[in-house]
Amino acid sequence: MDLPVPRIDLNGKSDLSSLRIGVPGEYFIAGIQPEVETAIHQAITTLESLGAEVIEVSLPHTEYALPVYYLIAPAEASANLARYDGIRYGPRIPADEMWEIFRQTRGEKFGNEVKRRIMLGTYALSAGYYDAYYGQAQKVRTLIKRDFDTVFETVDVIAAPVAPTTAFRIGEHTGDPLSMYLEDVFTLPANLAGVPGLTFPVGFDSQGLPVGMQLMGAHFKEQILFQIAHAYQQVTDWHTRRPDLKLSD
Repeated sequence: MDLPVPRIDLNGKSDLSSLRIGVPGEYFIAGIQPEVETAIHQAITTLESLGAEVIEVSLPHTEYALPVYYLIAPAEASANLARYDGIRYGPRIPADEMWEIFRQTRGEKFGNEVKRRIMLGTYALSAGYYDAYYGQAQKVRTLIKRDFDTVFETVDVIAAPVAPTTAFRIGEHTGDPLSMYLEDVFTLPANLAGVPGLTFPVGFDSQGLPVGMQLMGAHFKEQILFQIAHAYQQVTDWHTRRPDLKLSD
């Protein structure tokens, strides 16, 4: 039975056939899992079959999003978490000396990833490196935002994979943080640009792990993202399926 597709209001236009979807080539990079790429293209084709117009677009500074984010975010984390020293904020590990209280409290209460980001951020904000790292990262962030602004002059939303691969095993990247960070490569640009995004399932790989697609919209266009995802889920059932989870031996 054909399910109804909700009508979408885009600047006075009233149905899905008025929708313009941008697909950035920069999000289909070397190393992307073939099953992920296939599922994303099939989902885009489904939206196209509902009347949407698919347009190839470019976000040329996407390749810089990962290093830019991991300069800006740790810098902000370092500054924000400096207050949690066991004296002014947060729990305290008792010790005889003040500096020992700092060391033990921050050493025991912060996890390894938090400590890693604090150290990266402290370095990026330190004297002699601020302009070379944090300052330059903020300039590139502006270029990334400008890419999105330009694309949204011609399309209503951007469709792309959520991650280059399906989920990795718990603890698989514990000893290799860079590999773990690379999984964020497709979601970081939207965060840096400050635009809304929405993700939803569009398939499974051969191991039964779900594949997600993301829609990104212009500022204050969240309603369009919800409407498009709802339209997609009226004609597919990926969102009702569950992965076959098996505990490894």
